[in-house]
Amino acid sequence: MALYPQAEFLLSANDPRQFPVDRGTEVAFAGRSNSGKSSAINTILGRRSLARTSKSPGQTRLINFFGLGGEERLVDLPGYGFAKVPVAMRQHWGELIQTYFEGRESLNGVVLIIDARRGLTDQDRQLIDWIETAPRQIHVLLTKEDKLNRNEARQALSTLTRELGSRATAQLFSAHSGSGLEAARSRLRDLLGDRQKSTPVASATGAD
Repeated sequence: MALYPQAEFLLSANDPRQFPVDRGTEVAFAGRSNSGKSSAINTILGRRSLARTSKSPGQTRLINFFGLGGEERLVDLPGYGFAKVPVAMRQHWGELIQTYFEGRESLNGVVLIIDARRGLTDQDRQLIDWIETAPRQIHVLLTKEDKLNRNEARQALSTLTRELGSRATAQLFSAHSGSGLEAARSRLRDLLGDRQKSTPVASATGAD
């Protein structure tokens, strides 16, 4: 069942001047290339191909904005950490994403996608630093939980939450099996809520 039946693609931006009008609320999805970001977006929204998925990492090369109804939006940011992308393009992505985080008033929160088998990387840590310049709430999805056994998955979440401390909430998630889906949907709804009414993030937590 679709979480936001009215969800639709709005536009792709390669320059801050192309961003939609900065009003309402939006939540951005970010993560390394091949972390399962597009699959997570489609699964959470209950839309099979709203965000384009590819077997070739680094295919999301623009900031993609999706309308969820009213003035709520979901934003798909370019994946990072893909070595085969030219240096100039990686630099452009970094500058575009940093500008987005630093200046976007309607951005309420960020869902950071991390492959549970890889854990937190230096690039993920840099991204968290950028996000916190506002600051905004962060929720981490440890994706591809189905690729790990139960003990490995629990250890991955435990390691992550120890490092994150109070900087973010976190949970295990699998687009393939649907594990953690309802918790992820609930967190998205919370992040889209009015900024003044949102409960500050106190600590990193696991959710099934």
